[in-house]
Amino acid sequence: MKFAWIDVRGLAPELRAAVVDAAVHAKAHGVVSDDAALLQTLPPTVNAVLVGDGEATIKITEIGTSDELARLSTSDTGAGALVRVVDDRTLRLACDAAVALPYTVVDFADPTKIPLEIVLAAADRAPGRLVTVCADLEEAGIVVDVLERGSEGILLAPKDAGEVFALIRLLEASTPQLDLATLTVDRIEHHGLGDRVCVDTCTHFAEDEGILVGSYSTGFILCCSETHPLPYMPTRPFRVNAGALHSYVLGPDNRTNYLSELGSGSTALAVNADGKTRRVVVGRAKLESRPLLTITAHSADGIVVSLTVQDDWHVRVLGPGAKVRNVTELQLGDELLGYLPTDQRHVGYPIGEFCRES
Repeated sequence: MKFAWIDVRGLAPELRAAVVDAAVHAKAHGVVSDDAALLQTLPPTVNAVLVGDGEATIKITEIGTSDELARLSTSDTGAGALVRVVDDRTLRLACDAAVALPYTVVDFADPTKIPLEIVLAAADRAPGRLVTVCADLEEAGIVVDVLERGSEGILLAPKDAGEVFALIRLLEASTPQLDLATLTVDRIEHHGLGDRVCVDTCTHFAEDEGILVGSYSTGFILCCSETHPLPYMPTRPFRVNAGALHSYVLGPDNRTNYLSELGSGSTALAVNADGKTRRVVVGRAKLESRPLLTITAHSADGIVVSLTVQDDWHVRVLGPGAKVRNVTELQLGDELLGYLPTDQRHVGYPIGEFCRES
């Protein structure tokens, strides 16, 4: 679980009070200060992180040499270190500290994230927790994903109380485990020409992954990525041939978009056959006119699900057990994997209103 340390050093007194209150209400992991008296006013739900002399829950000492690290690691305080990484020597010191100490705060002079990657790799199996100093929320969003695991903690000096809540929301963001349903194919209809969308993402899909697409907001079918061999072209493991441009696609935060709305920089939800999800970034959406077919299926509870896709053998959907099914070979009674949300949609948001789709 990622956590936030809110740095109030250097803040004006009136802003400091508001930021501390926000940190308490947002349930930040810690408040960082060089004022031990201020930290003593914190409730027990927030860690007091002291940089300097005095008593606190967590005491951070700035170090610059291996000797200082050795003294700190053998002390009885169980404290942490602040390392300012400006060159190769201090980078090695940060790596050693991250292995030896319960908390290591690292402030990188280099704007690239390569030094952070090196520290993360060095401390990959260490029990301690790495906290990275970030200049703003945008940098925090990058830092938490470096090497797919990111820094455990973010230290941020916020511009105002609102940034405290924004940071906590950023760190708490996650994608849900979905309860996928088994759907039974009722009907296959072949149509004439229409527009379909290929979703090309900035990720490599696994063989049992795809995205959830459907004509109705209450039912989606798991469309397979192009990770499986094709007879006349190489695989494209970043792509899902998703369906007709009117279709809904499920994204993060229980939001939907029409396929026609996706473009470079949009987000979607990659879903595997077990319902595990992850956020993916769209590199481009490719719309072309192709012959279409519509798959109609139903759940065990009788919920009807519809999906219109390109009428071609290489377009695939997934069945139970990650069975790959070519859409032109589907038969009545075949089983597919789908998802059945209970909400209707208004501009992509779930809403509890009456709506009938057919």
